[in-house]
Amino acid sequence: MELFRNSLFVRMFLATFASQLGTMVGNMAFAFYLIDRFSSQPAYATVAELMYSLPTLAVFLFIGVLADRLDRKRIAVYSDWIRAGLSVVLLLAVHEDWIFAAFALLFLRSAVSKFFAPAEMSLLQGIMKPEQYVQASSLNMSIAGIFMLFGMSMGSAAYYYLGIEGAIMIDMASFIVSGILLAACHFPQHVRQPNGKASLKDLGMKSILADFGSGFKYIVRSRLLLAIILGFFFFGIVNGVFSILPLFTMKYKLSPEHYQVYTPLVMVFLGIGYLIGSAISTLVIKKAGKVGVLITGLFLIGFLTIALGSFAHIQVYLGMMVLLGIILAPINVVLGGWMPELVEPQSMGRVSSWIEPLGTTGQAIALGFLAIAFPKIVTVAGLYWILAICIFIVSVYYLIVLPSLNRKHQHELQHKLQTEMPG
Repeated sequence: MELFRNSLFVRMFLATFASQLGTMVGNMAFAFYLIDRFSSQPAYATVAELMYSLPTLAVFLFIGVLADRLDRKRIAVYSDWIRAGLSVVLLLAVHEDWIFAAFALLFLRSAVSKFFAPAEMSLLQGIMKPEQYVQASSLNMSIAGIFMLFGMSMGSAAYYYLGIEGAIMIDMASFIVSGILLAACHFPQHVRQPNGKASLKDLGMKSILADFGSGFKYIVRSRLLLAIILGFFFFGIVNGVFSILPLFTMKYKLSPEHYQVYTPLVMVFLGIGYLIGSAISTLVIKKAGKVGVLITGLFLIGFLTIALGSFAHIQVYLGMMVLLGIILAPINVVLGGWMPELVEPQSMGRVSSWIEPLGTTGQAIALGFLAIAFPKIVTVAGLYWILAICIFIVSVYYLIVLPSLNRKHQHELQHKLQTEMPG
């Protein structure tokens, strides 16, 4: 694969892998810790998920602007090392059983992590060729599949064999490794700061607001980009519910006595599907096109979600998770590969700063609803219906608007290429 001949990409790939793996292990272990220690209060697990998503709403104004104006490499490296330091304090809070202090630290750590993603995405965009975007997105989906295969199982194993303290130490070590790998990367100056050199003292609130507003104007100018991004609110609701739904499904419906065993298996089977879907995604996208894969896949997932909520047998449920992963991977490859194609490198951070708040708002609403309504008002089956409705809303919306907007975008690209050709 040509991407792995690029030493910068390899180091960034390993850094991202280390960081995400540690985060997966730490988050899963903490979820098991809360369910195990506070089994009569399932809201605690939902609150923990809120602590991972809500910080976006506190820092979204700054994350994209800083990624476009300041040194992207330093932002990514410092994000890793600050999270490692906060993990040390989290160890103390858990050891002393300060549960609300632990929630506050999860919030802070997540807030710092929000600065990492736009900086890392912008750095990656700067070291890749445009034709490599889909390939890189497909590779990322393969890694996501590996995390699904082993992440939750490792989180469960870390918690039961090393305790919550040992799991947090693994999390902390992953941030240190990621920071060291990123610090060893030598990016060209135009990749680190494509808009010219600037420091934090050069950025006042007025300039930050102006840059944030320019990101909104950039999105609005591209109707295709705007249409895609508007769907992220409902994707946020889906992610919010699904982040905790497999655990709730096993604990309160399919296997209350052995949920610690079967919950990781859900992600294992979903990960197997992800790996298969990632392997075939590039071919499927070439055959059916981005729009066809996205819309068809979303409709299929909606129907599959309804079916998942009705199953009473664990084996059938796990088997359907493989199918879900196969369908889901190409959809994420489309979305991940489309964004760098539609957004110029010098504006990626500011555009990203509008995407995540939409998804996070949906995720926060979903998790807040879960904390209040489950299990008193809404059952596990009801949660699957909520998921399906949200997916169908996005599917119908994309079916109405995306085909014509994509045709127009492709026509504009062809016209631009023809005008740029000499003679």
